[in-house]
Amino acid sequence: MSEYDYEELGLVAGLEIHQQLDTETKLFCACPTKLRDPEASTRSFTRYLHPTKSELGELDQAAVEESRVDREFEYLAYDSTCLVEEDDEPPARVDEEAMEVTLEIAQLLDMDPVDQAHVMRKIVVDGSNTTGFQRTMLAATDGVIETENGPVGIEDLMLEEESAQRVEETDSGVRYSLDRLGIPLVEIGTRPDISTPQQAYEAAEQIGMLLRSTGQVKRGLGTIRQDVNVSIANGARVEIKGVQSLDDIDDIVRNEVRRQDELLTIADDLAEREGSVGEIQDVSGVFEGTDSGVIGGALSGGGTAMAVPLFGFDDIVGREIQPDRRLGTEFADHAKRHGAGGIFHTDELPAYGVTEDEVETLREAVGAGPDDAVALVADDPETAQLAIEAVQERAETALDGVPEETRGANEDGTTRYLRPLPGAARMYPETDVPPVEPDPTEVDTPELLTERVTRYQEEFGLGESLAEQVAYGRRMDLFEQAVAMGVDATLAAQTLESTVTELRREDVPVDQLTDSHFEELFELLADGELAKEGVPDLLTAVAEHPELSVAEAAEQEGLGSAGEDEVREAIVEVVERNEGQVEAEGMGAFSALMGECMGALRGKADGDVVSDVLREEIQKRA
Repeated sequence: MSEYDYEELGLVAGLEIHQQLDTETKLFCACPTKLRDPEASTRSFTRYLHPTKSELGELDQAAVEESRVDREFEYLAYDSTCLVEEDDEPPARVDEEAMEVTLEIAQLLDMDPVDQAHVMRKIVVDGSNTTGFQRTMLAATDGVIETENGPVGIEDLMLEEESAQRVEETDSGVRYSLDRLGIPLVEIGTRPDISTPQQAYEAAEQIGMLLRSTGQVKRGLGTIRQDVNVSIANGARVEIKGVQSLDDIDDIVRNEVRRQDELLTIADDLAEREGSVGEIQDVSGVFEGTDSGVIGGALSGGGTAMAVPLFGFDDIVGREIQPDRRLGTEFADHAKRHGAGGIFHTDELPAYGVTEDEVETLREAVGAGPDDAVALVADDPETAQLAIEAVQERAETALDGVPEETRGANEDGTTRYLRPLPGAARMYPETDVPPVEPDPTEVDTPELLTERVTRYQEEFGLGESLAEQVAYGRRMDLFEQAVAMGVDATLAAQTLESTVTELRREDVPVDQLTDSHFEELFELLADGELAKEGVPDLLTAVAEHPELSVAEAAEQEGLGSAGEDEVREAIVEVVERNEGQVEAEGMGAFSALMGECMGALRGKADGDVVSDVLREEIQKRA
């Protein structure tokens, strides 16, 4: 796909960054914020959720559509799960640590904290909250960040509770885990100041750097999520949820621009053809004795085949609007929301066991001509009816161009339909939690990661790449602790970053290594009880046997630091074993013998010490 002229297209985009905070307890209860293995669940319970009216008596349309899909929600509980998480007890007051971290973030974003934060309920009926709503509060407003393409305003900073973790789809609905529910989460919303995909990426990267600068945000997959709002001139605002990787943001924006541009072209083409959407009809009789496994299986099981004629849509339903996604894929997304496996349409038929004669009979049955298309769903009667109605509604919006909606991010940079855009009716006050008066005067502004990189270079002499790895890494605190103990800064940084990365590539289970393991290792280095050459072997031993202490692993592997006499004895033995080579080559034998000496000492001596002693012994015999 060639790059668009985004200014000419009128691209307008904004970001919503959701970041979990690394606090001791959850936002409205004293439960820990550590994730659990679903297999450790001690019990479960089920709920059915339904939309409720706002304080003005209005129903949010996104919640209404969500509730049309009848599902049972199962929640996995743990020995740490409390009654607040189960929605069997009112929430506690807002966690003070979470509010403090939020105020730090507000300072980094140059935002103005609110005088009083009021907790609100945001209706969510997809099962991700046991309550049927998410608690959220406005914490700060009116900030700004800088990008190469100009400033991007920060509209609001929200503090809210994280949703439950989706574990799997079940026959009756969805299974969730309650370990994640209630973890403090900040949501940062930018103004629609972003005008190119690259600027969207840069803005998200800048916000992510500021968040990590606090040292109090969770790291790892799923702990930060980016939502992107995109529109073009004559298009519509589309909210894209759940962009997991920063590297996907620019592709997401590009593909959404393409999708909206293609949908506008389709609307123009349909207008020229005087396109329209017909009435739904039962076409089960067309497929009596069909060879299509899907359709035949549905009919033999008591199901029906429902179709809708799309006048003027021939060759348009199959038109690509995103990579490997067509207008027909959009129709299928809507059908799947109601339990259908997908749809058939005449732009792709005959195929899938449907014959050319069946296609012609289908066209005749619904009154479709050669310039028209037909969409078809085969399933149980209720699912087929709801699914084909959803397809009919989506086809009607294709006549107008781009519908406003919420979409989900796919791993390939494309998106899929989720639900309509939510409205103001989804929010109403939380009466169980008193307001909070944030006090920013006691909050210290943390050092930015970019500033920390510069400090590590100047103060510790690290190279730029290594300084950046440590400053942006998860074990920055361990690095500073090691240097404070007296460990060489470069050795500490390489141990935490380069060495761990190399061991991971060798399939060493480095995820078993804890902060305590590294602290013990640095103590050995600081006390001179471990040579730097023994670090990789010792980390490997501890990773493979995490039940051992570092000292026990060092003893088991014979990795204690060798004394001067032991070092010299081992080197003399190597030199004497290679006496002929030493006499013939003199110092030319140094390189070969150095490797042999290091192998003989098995990482128990510093390489510089071994080098000095080896040179002395060779010179004695040369």
